[in-house]
Amino acid sequence: MAGNSKRRGAMRNPGSKKGAVVGSGGQKSKGLQGKGPTPKAADRPNHPAYKRAQAKAKVEQARGQRRKAAENAPETVAGRNPVVECLRAGIPATALYVALGIDADDRVAEAVKLAADRGISVLEVQRGELDRITGGAMHQGLGLQVPPYEYADPRELLATARGSGTHPLLVALDGVTDPRNLGAVVRSAAAFGAHGVLLPQRRSAGVTAVAWRTSAGTAARMPIAIATNLTRQLREWADEGLMVVGLDADGDVDVDHLDLATGPLVVVVGSEGRGLSRLVKETCDQTVSIPMAAGVESLNASVAAGVVLAEVARRRRLAV
Repeated sequence: MAGNSKRRGAMRNPGSKKGAVVGSGGQKSKGLQGKGPTPKAADRPNHPAYKRAQAKAKVEQARGQRRKAAENAPETVAGRNPVVECLRAGIPATALYVALGIDADDRVAEAVKLAADRGISVLEVQRGELDRITGGAMHQGLGLQVPPYEYADPRELLATARGSGTHPLLVALDGVTDPRNLGAVVRSAAAFGAHGVLLPQRRSAGVTAVAWRTSAGTAARMPIAIATNLTRQLREWADEGLMVVGLDADGDVDVDHLDLATGPLVVVVGSEGRGLSRLVKETCDQTVSIPMAAGVESLNASVAAGVVLAEVARRRRLAV
């Protein structure tokens, strides 16, 4: 056949598959380039999984923006005593809201005077408007707008404590998520001579308006820092010579035998429900319990912190 003939002048049959033809599988295998593995469904633009992934990413981005906006939004301290305490402490407030028609007692008069002396705007608003501004909190006709809280660095807490002329006393919270407990712990820490409070970055309450209110303004005088990793920060403080004591129902000693109280100390308070986390508990040099009457299982985190800090302060007074 002409297509198969090797005779000179013979013509190849155009329909024949024999021989190397451009675009056919007759090319050498080394000359072929594969497209690689098939991309995941979420990476293929025309696949439904890709569209779902893009939609989820947009939702997460929106949540992150809202969360960031909330973190940067001003807080409003509500209540006559908390507002007066904050103004006395000199926190950087931006506006004082006074409800129209309230009974102006000494606290209201002092709040207005302190705000005016510091150049803080005093705004009279309807009670309903103040309810909205304070988020429905018990404001008693007064609300104080404060900027977002500026947290300290953990290293600043230790530097401040060492510069106080006394043995460092720091308080660390492990998973305390109720801002009222946080505010109460800050108030106790200030009352019993602590030099600072440390919060973990995750699973912890922050200094919100509720915490401001519960602390009665002492959060303005008490440095509060955030640790990226609480366990690592406690170990760093231990390396600096501080003893780490954790509150635990099954403690190594009870509070009456807390002999470490008179030296450099970190008191760690666990969460309202589960107490100290495993890693934090293992980091503690000692755990301490509080003796209680029969039938009482546990104390609120802030109350327990106050009991232990009061005992630390008592022992330090006696040691002077």
